[in-house]
Amino acid sequence: MLTTDELLVLLKDIESDRVERTTSTSDTDKFSQAVCAFANDLPNHRKPCYLIIGASNDGTLSGLNVTIQLLQNLGGIRSDGNILPLPAMTVQKRADVPGGELALVEVLPSDIPPVRYKGQVWIRVGPRRAIASESEERILRERRTSFSATYDASPCFECRFEDLVADIFSITYLPNAVPPEVLKENRRDVRERMSSLGFYDLDKDCATFAGALLFAKYPRHWLPGAYVQFVRFDGVSITDEPMDEHQFAGDLLTVLRELDAFLPAQIRSRPALFPRCATSTSMTIPCLRCANS
Repeated sequence: MLTTDELLVLLKDIESDRVERTTSTSDTDKFSQAVCAFANDLPNHRKPCYLIIGASNDGTLSGLNVTIQLLQNLGGIRSDGNILPLPAMTVQKRADVPGGELALVEVLPSDIPPVRYKGQVWIRVGPRRAIASESEERILRERRTSFSATYDASPCFECRFEDLVADIFSITYLPNAVPPEVLKENRRDVRERMSSLGFYDLDKDCATFAGALLFAKYPRHWLPGAYVQFVRFDGVSITDEPMDEHQFAGDLLTVLRELDAFLPAQIRSRPALFPRCATSTSMTIPCLRCANS
């Protein structure tokens, strides 16, 4: 939690988007909207934000007497089911500031935004609250992907933008993944477009592992097992001597194209078990007359 000096600074900083002050003690909607907005952390401070009950907008204290009931009501905001996903927050009584008492709610930025209060996404726009626009919700969704714990969406720190073949993404992948009318209205650069689809981490300025696998010039530099191996054995067991071996490596699209060209020439037709006769039209099901003769 905040030190006394830090709390005094926030009380007087009327332009900060990390703090909201109120003299109300019963406006649960207002408190919940503030908690939701702080949890979404649209400015991406990645620092705790604070709801201060018992102070006016100019930072002066209202003379509030903080009760157990007030602290319980504030703590109930976290788990009453109206804010989802559940925010990470703490509630504390502060009597260490000159002029009276305060109830302080500390809210941590969510790793899985967007956070919604009664179905609406609230954000901070400077020193005020607002409902997020469609584009702002998209920013929060993209941020959720970058925070994801799945391996493919995790940042591949050493794979920078210059290690990627951007044309594969822009010319080949993107037109097949996004409707043309959406692309026409989209003014974002390549990095931002990759980020929106989970292939680039803007905060770390590097590709994700999925981006490295699909679009890197040399994916095996970061993913040593990123190749396909073709082996033909002289027999029916993998313990038999190999007759032929070939490896396909590179970006995934190139690998798939090379496989499409390579495999048809390697497939050998299975010989018929029985010859064709006038009675049977199948190459594998024998004619009973021929089989018995």
